[in-house]
Amino acid sequence: MATRRRFLQSSLAAGAALALPAAAITGAAVPGPRVVSTWDFGVGANAAAWKVLAGGGSALDAVEAGARWAESDLCNPTVGRCGNPDRDGVLTLDASIMAGDGRCGAVAALEDIDHPVSVARAVMEKSPHVMLVGAGAQQFALAQGFRKTPLLTDSARQAWQEWLKTSQYAPQINAERMTRPGDSHNHDTLGILAMDAQGRLAGACTTSGMAWKLHGRVGDSPIIGAGLYVDQEAGAATASGVGEEMIRNAASFLVVELMRQGYSPADACREAIDRVVRKRPEDSKRLQVCFLALARDGRVGAFALHRGFVYALQDKGPGPHDVLHDAGSVYTTEQK
Repeated sequence: MATRRRFLQSSLAAGAALALPAAAITGAAVPGPRVVSTWDFGVGANAAAWKVLAGGGSALDAVEAGARWAESDLCNPTVGRCGNPDRDGVLTLDASIMAGDGRCGAVAALEDIDHPVSVARAVMEKSPHVMLVGAGAQQFALAQGFRKTPLLTDSARQAWQEWLKTSQYAPQINAERMTRPGDSHNHDTLGILAMDAQGRLAGACTTSGMAWKLHGRVGDSPIIGAGLYVDQEAGAATASGVGEEMIRNAASFLVVELMRQGYSPADACREAIDRVVRKRPEDSKRLQVCFLALARDGRVGAFALHRGFVYALQDKGPGPHDVLHDAGSVYTTEQK
């Protein structure tokens, strides 16, 4: 993986830590298929999605494929089968999926079912509802042919047992990773957005949520408009970080609506973060809030509250097709 990572740094970012390097976070408009995903593991998700797009498949199929890769092939403590449990030792999964025409589905607090993003798609296509939760979501999944499988891994169980020694709940922003077992990577959602050869947009979001959360807690990832929103007329957006802030601000919907008003993807993400900070400035030191956006014309942009957020981009253009981009940050730790 390390040899595939090629961070594109802005000259502004290198010259001034307080600058906001739009050039580094806004891609030129590119016609045709492309896919973007949050975080460094987005490279693998994009590769799975690109197999669909390169074969002429739909954006909806592509984002599902990318999310499924993250849920099973990736072993990450915040996504899918390797996720860390809640404070009761229970692993619950959340996911959503949405097409540009407004079709969407989601599941939350789902236990012992692999590939929650596919269950979310089944909710969209095979039920009259948008979201199913808990035991009802599991019952629906089983009725649709999904198999019940214990997902809590030995490593996740051990991390939980280590956490129980102090039972301290203090989510860390990604720029300040903690080294104690179970403290790092505690809110790195996989969000993925795609445009296919026909220009159709779609997105998906999947996570195991905050480590050591209260049992029953649901973040933004399965909530349409908070962790994910797609509108064919304007664009698509997804979020990562502390989900409560995305919910309070209908954040992904906000990013898409700002693009509808003429904001670039990067500027829309920046403005959404500014609104979060204006409402709750006292929390800006301890929270990470990240947005990734894809405009209907193919432009891409991202911003984060604190440093450390990266996203992966793959398209058919010249040069590397699995590049990681270092997103701009509104604030640095030193500023706060």
